[in-house]
Amino acid sequence: MPITSKSAIATGDGSFIIDHVMVFDPGPDEVVLQIKAAGLCHTDYDSLSWGKPIVMGHEGAGIVTAIGSEVLHVALGDSVILNWATPCRTCFQCQLGNEHICENNSPVVAGGNGYTEGHAHLNGTQYNGKSIERSFNIGTLSEYTLVKASAVVKNPLGTISFAAASIISCGVMTGYGSVVNVAKVSAGSSVVVLGTGGVGLSVVQGAKICKAAKIIAIDINEKRLEMAKQFGATHTILADEADKGLLLAAQKVKKLTDGRGADYAFECTAVPELGAAPLAMIRNAGTAVQVSGIEKVIPFDMNLFEWDKIYINPLYGGCRPQQDFPKILEHYATGELQLEEMITQTYSLEELPLAFEAMLSGENAKGVILF
Repeated sequence: MPITSKSAIATGDGSFIIDHVMVFDPGPDEVVLQIKAAGLCHTDYDSLSWGKPIVMGHEGAGIVTAIGSEVLHVALGDSVILNWATPCRTCFQCQLGNEHICENNSPVVAGGNGYTEGHAHLNGTQYNGKSIERSFNIGTLSEYTLVKASAVVKNPLGTISFAAASIISCGVMTGYGSVVNVAKVSAGSSVVVLGTGGVGLSVVQGAKICKAAKIIAIDINEKRLEMAKQFGATHTILADEADKGLLLAAQKVKKLTDGRGADYAFECTAVPELGAAPLAMIRNAGTAVQVSGIEKVIPFDMNLFEWDKIYINPLYGGCRPQQDFPKILEHYATGELQLEEMITQTYSLEELPLAFEAMLSGENAKGVILF
């Protein structure tokens, strides 16, 4: 039986409304969830400019309320965490272990079909009698949502709040995974983190879990740098907005790293002009990681690549949801990974404008909508 669900709906013209959608019964490989908490990040704000109506939100945690006939890994009433990279597990990339860039189901990889396109259950969610897409195929800023079964990871940890579980879905996974899965930061190494929002703080924590010796956080926000210390940064550098390419900050990094530069640097600012900045922070044969997903044409000084430097542009921290989410929960359970502490403020769905304002101003590390 269809469920009426209060949702945040991007209207396609740069704004959004709070209104109701209809969520229909699941198909054979689908799950209906009651969303309990939805984390917010800049991508949710960006979805306002995607030029089409969409149920917003791509971080979330909740409870299973209906399952399709083919779904075996979760049951009614299970607590779950959502994952927007839904692997088919049969395509070329999935067979290589690259489930986050699935060629059949990815909502972001060029050439991928995505969930809504080509799927039999196109009318699973409707608004005003017409089918409506869900952001990243999950649409978590909604009381209920219909998702593919591969978007759901069972949460066996009863001690974690829905709010903390929800931010694992993207921000935490992206930062932690970029360190652990992609760069494979080694013990005793030096790490620079450019930008200390939710993703940057997850990078800091990932580096701490990997036992990096020096974790140098860089930001223009002094409050954020103080927060970075609480999450494991050993050094902080207050950057100047006038420092083009953060080249002056890079000189300070070199002074902290025996004049060579750091072993690893992670760009987490989402500022296109800083796309090349991590290269200025690393030593010869060091590794620069562009975490924030800059998708614009930007000028690059090729001198920054000298010599033997590696530049990686990973998606979603190389996420393999069924393997990585349990590891993150284990780190949380042992106290190695702080999640509750990353949540600056919680909001109701009606307070979404306030949550966006706090996020865009840098006031919040992570804001979470509670249902």
